[in-house]
Amino acid sequence: MGDEVVIEQNGVELSNVETGTGKEKIVIEEDESADDRPAWDNKIQYLLSQIGFAVGLGNVWRFPYLCQRNGGGAFLIPYLIMLVIEGIPIFHLELAIGQRIRKGSIDVWNQINPLLGGVGVAMVAVSFLVALYYNVIIGWCAFYFFNSFQAPLPWATCPGNGTVMECEKSSPTAYFWYREALDTSESIEDGGGINWKMMLCIFTAWLIVCVCMIKGIKSSGKAIYFTATFPYVVLLIFFFRGVTLEGAGDGLAYLFIPRVEKLADPIVWLEAATQIFFSLSVAFGGLISFSSYNPRKNNCTRDAVVVAVINSGTSIFASVVIFSVLGFKALTDSRKCLQEFQDLMEDKVPGFASNNMTVTASNYMDLWGTYNTTDTAIRDFNFGYCSKDGNLNNAVGGTGLAFVVFTEAMNQFYPLEMGPFWSILFFLMLANLGLSSMFGTLEGVITPLRDAGIWKWRKEFLVVLLCVVCFLIGLIFAQYSGSYWLDIFNDYSGTFPLLIIAFFENIAIVYVYGLKRLSDDLEYMTGSRPNLYWKVTWLFLTPLSMLVIFGATIYTEATRTITYKGWDSALGQVVDKGPYPWWGEMMCYVLICLPSLFIPIVFVLRLTGLMPYRGETLKAKQARTVQRGAISKQNLVTDSVTSVSGSMAAFPANGVINPASTAL
Repeated sequence: MGDEVVIEQNGVELSNVETGTGKEKIVIEEDESADDRPAWDNKIQYLLSQIGFAVGLGNVWRFPYLCQRNGGGAFLIPYLIMLVIEGIPIFHLELAIGQRIRKGSIDVWNQINPLLGGVGVAMVAVSFLVALYYNVIIGWCAFYFFNSFQAPLPWATCPGNGTVMECEKSSPTAYFWYREALDTSESIEDGGGINWKMMLCIFTAWLIVCVCMIKGIKSSGKAIYFTATFPYVVLLIFFFRGVTLEGAGDGLAYLFIPRVEKLADPIVWLEAATQIFFSLSVAFGGLISFSSYNPRKNNCTRDAVVVAVINSGTSIFASVVIFSVLGFKALTDSRKCLQEFQDLMEDKVPGFASNNMTVTASNYMDLWGTYNTTDTAIRDFNFGYCSKDGNLNNAVGGTGLAFVVFTEAMNQFYPLEMGPFWSILFFLMLANLGLSSMFGTLEGVITPLRDAGIWKWRKEFLVVLLCVVCFLIGLIFAQYSGSYWLDIFNDYSGTFPLLIIAFFENIAIVYVYGLKRLSDDLEYMTGSRPNLYWKVTWLFLTPLSMLVIFGATIYTEATRTITYKGWDSALGQVVDKGPYPWWGEMMCYVLICLPSLFIPIVFVLRLTGLMPYRGETLKAKQARTVQRGAISKQNLVTDSVTSVSGSMAAFPANGVINPASTAL
């Protein structure tokens, strides 16, 4: 067995270099103080940044909707399984390689293997595409936030005293969202020009992001103390307000009582896996960028578990908040509907009031069956909101949850004069959730471009340029048809490509870079090697689960027509608009394929020598260090022998020391 030597030479520590065995254990650590790479002020700042990036708008409005739609408590079973076998392992890999190599996503993959450099480019492309539309949602939040400083709230009642039929047929909150805020067109084909109110709000959102990121993590790291923690304060306030509302128990029961038959539906498992995957923000490159600012001696294993658990815990906690409010709204709407039918029956049916007859949730359909021939108003009465369970069944997700359903519930919070206060808190919370995620998303673009040498000027100029370009391209979302475009980007740019990227990064790290090298690196960084759980998931469970999701997604997309929904002003409701026009469908496929295509393109260009990588790979650096370690070891032995020989020369053969020879 070879000898082990630990040498520090020229600012480089050669740790555990065993020479002459053919099984060198190599951990090369450059002196971190020798470079000028920015660093986090402290561990709390780093963890808050990772939590803020992972915990975003999807935790508040997408997860509750998926949970409600897919069996309530039953949905949590596949969700937690996918968290364990897919979410946490990939999350850990990204934190580990970012911290180990201390580069952005492009240079990380170039150093692992230049043929895989396209994985990093694909990450940058996805982050850029997602940033384009994600900040638009923050702009929408800004619009509602600015309109919350008035009482009553502008979406509390319909304008025109009953003359605006679009509002009368829908609701004040739906009318305000689709007509006052978005002023949405009838279809995606009707662009309609620029909505100047939305354009100014989107500009404001990009200006805030630019100011917060202008100094890199030194500025965004300071902002994260507020943007990452404030949403939890608001969620806690809404939690205590929500669970004390009448009907909250109905909402929570609907959320958590499992409908076990749903577990037999493969779509439930597919949606659980994708929600875990996308809510953790893996494959964007932002996690790699953030962790690259860490010192190498940091327990990234513990960080991965902590952040992933907090992210999923936030989703479940937000669901409790959302469904306690939705339960209150469902009960309130049901009572309102029943009261309207009671008033109608008293007006149209003689003796109904004098006989003290009462409309209840259990008898209203029986009463309608008895008296529907009495009057056309009774026959045509709309019972759409009379059923409490039906109201919960129709709870919507996405933008509708935040800007229509939840705002309508806040209109009914007592005392009514507190409506502006609740609204300000809610939309400030949403804006902060979006901002903290935007910091990580843009870092997934900025850090790789600088580390790879693509941008050689000051970082401040790159931040400003990127924000300006994103704002100009993002004007497509400020059109009257902008909400349709945002749905396309939301559905296709940050979903399928992430699955492909994460699969390749799992294969690249575990099978190309090698599990043994990764284990050596983790032992140096964290003090312990990965246990059986990490090895089994990285080697088998994680890639296999992603392959299954990949196949199921392809099958689902190939067997359905891509359609979209939109607002119908005549009906005052959202309706199915049918399939996208050919150019809209083409945009869907472009968003799916564009980021992923960088992986094979860079592979072919590197393989053919058309785009050679001129840097030093991690493997080459390790090989060079092994050689230096062997040379340094031999030099140590030589120096030791020389030193001993020189010392022995001071002793004459007869053993008598000449005083003159020792004189100074």
